[in-house]
Amino acid sequence: MPRIMKRSTLGMVFSLMGDAIAAAAAVRAHRQPDAQTLRRLGIDPEQFPKISSY
Repeated sequence: MPRIMKRSTLGMVFSLMGDAIAAAAAVRAHRQPDAQTLRRLGIDPEQFPKISSY
């Protein structure tokens, strides 16, 4: 794999992890995460409030 591809893949992984951490922090603070963050995680922002917790 070329060096540039490795860097872009690694950057994507860190970006995804950052989005997951941001969404988890918002939920922990009893707020809805940013719509853009949810979309990058593959979650529909319109459906997010309908997700129930256990």
